[in-house]
Amino acid sequence: MIFQIFCIFFGQLTYGIYGLIIVVIISTGINPKAKSFYLFDGYAHHSSGLACGLAELSAGMTIGIVGDAGQPKLFVSKILILIFAEALALYGLIVGIILSSRAGQSRAD
Repeated sequence: MIFQIFCIFFGQLTYGIYGLIIVVIISTGINPKAKSFYLFDGYAHHSSGLACGLAELSAGMTIGIVGDAGQPKLFVSKILILIFAEALALYGLIVGIILSSRAGQSRAD
């Protein structure tokens, strides 16, 4: 019971916060008073959201599979796998931040 609650904490709360961080970064990068919104900017924002979302999806699937395994003597191994899944989602967040920071750098003025 405790392990399932632990898995829900890892999956639901942290990954939702990671997605919210990417949304805030993307929304601050869009300036409605600028001359135009270039295609490169749209692709950079889209790929940053995809990178973060797909990494969180794969980490969430990993946590779901590990949380469903029912052998209590493998508790430490399960926790290690959860930590590695969390690192995968964190890497997706970092890649998303890097991609969204590239938007606005290829201006053809």
